Amino acid sequence: MESAKCAIITGAGSGIGKAVALGMAAAGYHLVICGRRTGPLQEVAALCKGAGGNALAVKCDVTAETDVVAMFKKARNHLGHLDVVFNNAGVFMPAARIDKTSLADFQAGIDVNLTGAFLVAREAFIIMRDQKPRGGRIINNGSIAAHVPRPNSVSYSTSKHGIAGLSKSIALEGRGLDIACSQIDIGNTATDMTAQMGAGMLQANGRTEPEPVFDVRHVVDAVLFMAGLPLDANVQNMTILATKMPYGGRG
Repeated sequence: MESAKCAIITGAGSGIGKAVALGMAAAGYHLVICGRRTGPLQEVAALCKGAGGNALAVKCDVTAETDVVAMFKKARNHLGHLDVVFNNAGVFMPAARIDKTSLADFQAGIDVNLTGAFLVAREAFIIMRDQKPRGGRIINNGSIAAHVPRPNSVSYSTSKHGIAGLSKSIALEGRGLDIACSQIDIGNTATDMTAQMGAGMLQANGRTEPEPVFDVRHVVDAVLFMAGLPLDANVQNMTILATKMPYGGRG
């Protein structure tokens, strides 16, 4: 498989990860897809095959270092060369003001969204550093919350602000190794995780109002564009969002 474009997608069993996996499969990528639930991953792998590509499903909890290391070992053996990693796995925690947020809930969000992203990026960096030809691209899934928080989302917002620092650090440290790093910040794309937005979301002014969403296929197109650039060009950061979502005035 060394002559084909090869990618790893985390959190690929549902939502944005699933959509990107199908889009990359249709675009000719060989994939390793991972997540915590085997059943959904196998379904996505079958859909990737139907889209004209192929995907190896690997169960992996990104908060477990041993899982991540083992997943990358399988990916290296399966793919031969690693061109792109879409570092996508993430979780929302129950909405709660900071004074009502337990340490366990705060830490659980950090563990998945930030520590997990670090572990995936670190292992990708090592492979991209050592392979021949060297280099590759890491695309981190940030969020609008990497810039401004929602009310009652201290764990999620803190973790996503951390992703911004992680992305910049990787981009800096990867320059001399032909490793590019991008961050995509997505606001209100239509997936199962955002189904509640039509019913109403708490706003900064204390009101609960419905929020618009946009089709996830536009996220897929954006990731494919970023992934398809030559390594001497990079989208450092891209924000893609529903045009009418209350973002600019959220604070």
